[in-house]
Amino acid sequence: MLKTLKTALPLAATLFVSVNAAFASPRLNESPFWQSEVSSGNLPPVEERVPETPLFVDLAQEGRAFGQQGGTLNTMVTRSKDIRQMVVYGYARLVGYDREYKLQPDILLGYENEGNRRFTLKLRPGHRWSNGDPFTSDDFRYWWEDVAGNPALSPAGPPDFLRVDGTLPKVSFPDEQTVIYEWKTPNAQFLQNLAQARPPFIYRPSNYLKQFHANYADATALAEEVDYARVKSWAALHNKYDNMYKFDNHELPTLQPWINASAGKKIRHQFVRNPYYHRVDTRGVQLPYIDTVEMEIVSAGLVAAKTNAGESDLQARGLGFRDIPILRKGENDGADYKTYLWGTGAASQIAIYPNLNVNDPVWRTILRDVRVRRALSLSINRAAINRALFFKLAKPGAMTVLEQSPFFDPEMRKAWASFDPELANQLLDEAGLHEKDHYGIRYLPDGRLMELIVETAGERQEVENALQIITDDWRDVGVKLVMRPLDRDILRNRVFSGTTMASVWFGWDNGLPQSYTSPAYLAPTDQVFLAWPKWGQHYQTGGEAGEAPDLVPAKRLMELMHDWENATNEAERESAWHEMLKIHANEVYGIGIVAGAPQPVVVSNRLQNVPTKGIWAWEPGAHFGIYRPDEFFFTDGEG
Repeated sequence: MLKTLKTALPLAATLFVSVNAAFASPRLNESPFWQSEVSSGNLPPVEERVPETPLFVDLAQEGRAFGQQGGTLNTMVTRSKDIRQMVVYGYARLVGYDREYKLQPDILLGYENEGNRRFTLKLRPGHRWSNGDPFTSDDFRYWWEDVAGNPALSPAGPPDFLRVDGTLPKVSFPDEQTVIYEWKTPNAQFLQNLAQARPPFIYRPSNYLKQFHANYADATALAEEVDYARVKSWAALHNKYDNMYKFDNHELPTLQPWINASAGKKIRHQFVRNPYYHRVDTRGVQLPYIDTVEMEIVSAGLVAAKTNAGESDLQARGLGFRDIPILRKGENDGADYKTYLWGTGAASQIAIYPNLNVNDPVWRTILRDVRVRRALSLSINRAAINRALFFKLAKPGAMTVLEQSPFFDPEMRKAWASFDPELANQLLDEAGLHEKDHYGIRYLPDGRLMELIVETAGERQEVENALQIITDDWRDVGVKLVMRPLDRDILRNRVFSGTTMASVWFGWDNGLPQSYTSPAYLAPTDQVFLAWPKWGQHYQTGGEAGEAPDLVPAKRLMELMHDWENATNEAERESAWHEMLKIHANEVYGIGIVAGAPQPVVVSNRLQNVPTKGIWAWEPGAHFGIYRPDEFFFTDGEG
């Protein structure tokens, strides 16, 4: 839970003082990796690199082993831009979730929360960026005034999560270690947004970026840099080098546990330990334990085979349920790894999204009829899909939250999810789709056959296999499914533009919400919910693009989200959550197929502190991030 004004920061401070008292400020141990740099005078000793008040980690108390520094961890991704996973996995955040999904200060020393209206962020004295520059409130000021507040760099202004009822906060910087955000009305999501897998980065390494900013750089030198980089303006130059999340500028300072040490695009990217990282174990050993991470970019179809061959020390991305047999075979054949089966955090492993904003006016009317969506759901034989594709290890049912969430209700998983072709036929007839051709396919009101094109990202074989089964199921009720695999980016652009009739993706990223979790993703607030992209665009652009929600249940979702944001107690927040979930269960905006299919996680036998049981989730948790890869280590220190 969010801490109140009187308890938040004092609790954080008390925790820190108790750790210092218990461990009497342990002597810090110099990393062998940096020893030569320290000896040559190119790098200060560790005592001068970590913050004056580092975040001490008591691994013994947390049930994990103390490790030794050293080694190289090998892992794989399938796209060049996925080197950003190092920011996800590194999970250094101002505040972050612990393994119980509770928010804790991380980069921050602590924070105060006054009624979700005023947040005081306290920085760690002596904290430094990876290049040694001080990390202070001026880095927050630079982002707020010179980046987010500069129309040349941010034409839309600061990000939406900072706007409450269209109003931005008052931001102040009383001293080097203090930043204050104030709103007139509550912003209950503020801290949760800071803990995201893709964080908003409300700070920047100002000393580095000022050399590319027109307000600070010498005009002649800046013009030369613009010309050298072959971009059109200083703003384009600044944005090119200011990629905190993409992690593709190896010169951009970071606060993450590992630094990008590879310039340009490569097949293998190397990341080395951050000498100024703020986390230290209670023996005085600076984290991360692992010295370097090497991330290889491989074809998606090769991830399982290369993992089976022992070419990855830690791998989950690029692996799916279908890969478990080959991974187990590798273990049995003597490969030096274990395959853990984690749970998944998405609300559904496979979900079909009818596009309520599709441009085709006939299909738009059809898909907005809840009877049609319910019929499509009822005509799917989920048990057969679970048996054929997931060996009965997944959980068939509608899209809803998972059992680990306090809002889980088994009736919502059953809602319109039983296999009932008779009722499905009845609903489609009631929707006016009773005319059929001689093959039994229904006619649309304009005379076309009811051929529903379902587009996929073409990345998961289980999706295509499931759609093959659903093709037969839907044909039995008079609906012809046409599957169209596309590239992920093309698929999303087609959905956003209203071209796509229906698409397939995972369910909600966060299937584990708590009362403090914002329910914004259940309301039409974002185009990425593939059932209502234009409603989401309307909200995201303040009405300048997209379409306003015009269905009563969708409008009610927006009201309930507003109620949650302005709730003054937990009971009010829980009430909003329950009603929003009931609306989704009743309206079937996303047709869930199965949930909870195990995610294989391959771990080298020499790699320690990786949990045998975990949740593979984007939100909340940042995949490996919540389990702190900076605490993983090799038994021999070699890797």
